[in-house]
Amino acid sequence: MTTAPARKPHFVLPSPQTGTDYSIQVAAPNPAREPGPWPAIAFMDGDDQFKYAVAAYQAARAAREVPPLLLVGVGYGASYIKPGNRRLRDYTPTTMATEPESGGADAFVAFLADTLWPELARRHPLRDDARGLAGHSLGALLVLHALFQRAPRFNRCLASAPSLWWDERSLLRLTAARRDTASELPARLFLGVGTEDTPSMTGDLALFEAQLAARPFAALEIVSRHLPGRDHYNVLPQSFREGLHALFG
Repeated sequence: MTTAPARKPHFVLPSPQTGTDYSIQVAAPNPAREPGPWPAIAFMDGDDQFKYAVAAYQAARAAREVPPLLLVGVGYGASYIKPGNRRLRDYTPTTMATEPESGGADAFVAFLADTLWPELARRHPLRDDARGLAGHSLGALLVLHALFQRAPRFNRCLASAPSLWWDERSLLRLTAARRDTASELPARLFLGVGTEDTPSMTGDLALFEAQLAARPFAALEIVSRHLPGRDHYNVLPQSFREGLHALFG
């Protein structure tokens, strides 16, 4: 019999890398029934999207699609466009002239790897060989930026409707440069998008998929799903569930 994760009270974690205090939500298995260590996956936009991640995980567990996982929601204590939400800064790899506060992804990834993950490991029994990141839209852009580094700190990456349009598709240039310098990338990647999303979203993802197929990375396992009838907003439950299955099933 599978069990749902127990929702823990959120905690606030200051980041020396970004100077921001983050609101962290955790949904953990019951260690008495499902002892660790567990893989963990952190979801971006935790203030708004973590509920969809937990629901997707519960459905996947009920169907025996995934093992016990520690789910983490990383947020700001403020929704998308509210004061205090810094997703535009944290999730963007480059600075655009029209968005002068953007371009803070490197510092944010350092927070995730060097501050958040040690704190999670202090509180919970974690597997260090299966570190996951998940995001949707700008959050997915951040996930891909974290993956295509010379020495990535995360190896299970869920990118739902990634905002590849950012800064004239700078992520595609980053990926090409990474492939030029190192052809091996031991990781799993899930790419998802709704077929009813905008032509920009679906078209840019098709370009990215073609780029990865033309010059593949050794040891990078990719699952890509174009989900019928889903748009940019209602794709979340299915994209998160299929992504968790692809990464951890």
